[in-house]
Amino acid sequence: MKPLLQAILSVILASGVTPSALAADAYPAKPVRMVVTFPAGGPSDVIMRIIGQKLTDRWGPPVVIDNRGGAGGILGTEIVAHAAPDGYTFLLGTAGGMTINPALQAKLSYDPFRDFAPVAMLVNNPQILVLHPAVPAKTVKELVALAKARPGQLNAASAGTGTATHLGLELFKLTAGIDVVHVPYKGGAPAVTDLIAGQVQMLFVSIPSVLPHVRAGKLKAVAVSSAKRSASAPDIPTVAESGYPDFEYSNWNALFAPAKTPPQIVSKMNAEIVRILNDPEVSRRLTSLGADPAPGTSAALAQYMRTDHERWKKVIRSAGIKPQ
Repeated sequence: MKPLLQAILSVILASGVTPSALAADAYPAKPVRMVVTFPAGGPSDVIMRIIGQKLTDRWGPPVVIDNRGGAGGILGTEIVAHAAPDGYTFLLGTAGGMTINPALQAKLSYDPFRDFAPVAMLVNNPQILVLHPAVPAKTVKELVALAKARPGQLNAASAGTGTATHLGLELFKLTAGIDVVHVPYKGGAPAVTDLIAGQVQMLFVSIPSVLPHVRAGKLKAVAVSSAKRSASAPDIPTVAESGYPDFEYSNWNALFAPAKTPPQIVSKMNAEIVRILNDPEVSRRLTSLGADPAPGTSAALAQYMRTDHERWKKVIRSAGIKPQ
């Protein structure tokens, strides 16, 4: 038997096909687990279920969604960081878990750049800057002029200290050179409620959570945070095109594997994700959630992670933000 196996291996090697390539061709041979660091039913969970179902339809073996919420996304991220790098466990990573928490927390049990293999960006989730209708500003330029004329008099809500809504606000303050008062809430919903009631004057928040209020005239939309206009709100300009070309951030979702996952499997998964995100039906469903599909290479995701991490380190240091 041993000579026969050696002969088979010799034929494989002579053909230029490596055993790892053969393994990738047979992949997946069993269910694939996608760890989502939020409870079921939230936007990140829905996004992963849409993509997971398409992978199941394509492959046969099911994609299993494993919701591991807690500790601001740290719990689920830790699970994947320490999982076997066999291509059967992936992480739905977020800006919070992969670039914000590492910039904010002095000690984490994982390193996003050492412990993970970037697979593919999935979506960008731009935030929208909204104002109470009583604020006498309709554009970013007018809002900045108002804030400079009334330093420390405008109150800006967030979903909590260290959240993307807070850091987006601090990035805006730093970029525009304005002084507004940060008012942290325990979540985005109460922040929106108080903004509508006029208890605070401005807020960066996810587009779907406030777009109905904007259309009803209860809030005033000023700009979105992404580099280009969002497909879910194409009539609203970006902060960048409103006079601050260097301003850009999104609360993104991307797929990661444990470090040392075979590169052939990472490449195969990337190709599948890009194919799915380019599907018009999938694109429509994601856009309805306020998520802009962002297919790209693994290398592009790795570079964006580093840019995002450096951006938040600068903001956190400048604003003196401490973990809560």
